Amino acid sequence: MASQSKLKILNDPIYGFITVPSDRIFKIIEHPYFQRLRRISQMGLSYLVYPGAHHTRFHHALGCVHLMQKAVRVLRYKGVEISAKEEEALLIAILMHDIGHGPFSHAMEHTLVEGVDHESISLLFMQDLNGKFNQSLTLAIDIFKGSYNRKFMNQLISSQLDMDRLDYLKRDSFYTGAVEGNINSERLITMLNVVDDQLVIEEKGIYSVEKFLIGRRLMYWQVYLHKTSLVAEQLIIRVLKRAKELISEGKELHCSTALSFFLNNPVTLENFDAKTLEMFARLDDNDVISAMKEWMHCEDFVLKNLCEMIINRDLLKVKIKKKKPSAEKMEQRSLALQKKYGISEHEASYFVFDGKIENQAYKREKDNIHILHKNGKISDVVKVSDQFNLKALTNTVTKYYMCYPKVKD
Repeated sequence: MASQSKLKILNDPIYGFITVPSDRIFKIIEHPYFQRLRRISQMGLSYLVYPGAHHTRFHHALGCVHLMQKAVRVLRYKGVEISAKEEEALLIAILMHDIGHGPFSHAMEHTLVEGVDHESISLLFMQDLNGKFNQSLTLAIDIFKGSYNRKFMNQLISSQLDMDRLDYLKRDSFYTGAVEGNINSERLITMLNVVDDQLVIEEKGIYSVEKFLIGRRLMYWQVYLHKTSLVAEQLIIRVLKRAKELISEGKELHCSTALSFFLNNPVTLENFDAKTLEMFARLDDNDVISAMKEWMHCEDFVLKNLCEMIINRDLLKVKIKKKKPSAEKMEQRSLALQKKYGISEHEASYFVFDGKIENQAYKREKDNIHILHKNGKISDVVKVSDQFNLKALTNTVTKYYMCYPKVKD
């Protein structure tokens, strides 16, 4: 058998070689729960807009580990004490922070499970693996939950300037080709420090923080909230919703065992037991894609057409405006569709709908990005920055969308 040490270097297109620092972390990566992330797209259906966006949650998690290793080195160099045990726990926590993502992530949170977010499922996976790994993940779980007494460690995992954001903005920018998100994560990490158990950025890193926040705003409008990605995600939510509706009426739909379990059983955080977790671990993007390929040929008008739209990328028309579309306009579109295809108002509602999107690049309520001045004073980044736009980034920008079928002869 080959020595494991030969397997501990991975080549990443963003950072070059990434080293896996311990046998325990290597074994977590090898575990089927984690390997499943190879089959979960990082950006859902964004590849329908940006053909290169086929990278996975697996890529992203490893990138986060690499950045966390750098952050620990920088902080230690500046005199912040981080023990070997704490370092490994930080690496495990960031490695597993997204392990609870399901197929097409946010679409799943609205349909396959009821009000259970991916963070809660990540925690369930971590607790399950803690049992399998002899309780050696306990400190990582405490850091992930924010219950460990060193607050800055949780901020490295989850805050407005964490390793998660530093990786996904740079990675998503690379794979989509949207250069606006190409932030300087290396410089931001080099500028990190800790004061009074709070993560801070040294004053000379201010311009990198400004670029990070502006890059985040632009990536949301240009990539994450792109109107085609938006409508594709809405369609997949409606596919799963319609499938659940048909099954509840006694219709039979062919799909994988794992997907069938979630379509047939209402799942909440309260009843998310060991069997549910095992089924969830079997679920990935492939289950949903293969089901839609099958359902394209079913008899139900709604499900058939929704699946065809996604599989063949013949999506609904989307209009994004500053004002909410009028009820009259929505009704007009719905009636036209009902008349054309002889369908009910309820069935038409799957194709004619509206909603809103929000973008706030920087939230000032909690975990603000703090700048450390040379004189030791600490200020919020917005107060320090001479970038006029930065204050505007704290405002929530709301836009409204309206989706309806394209007119076909």
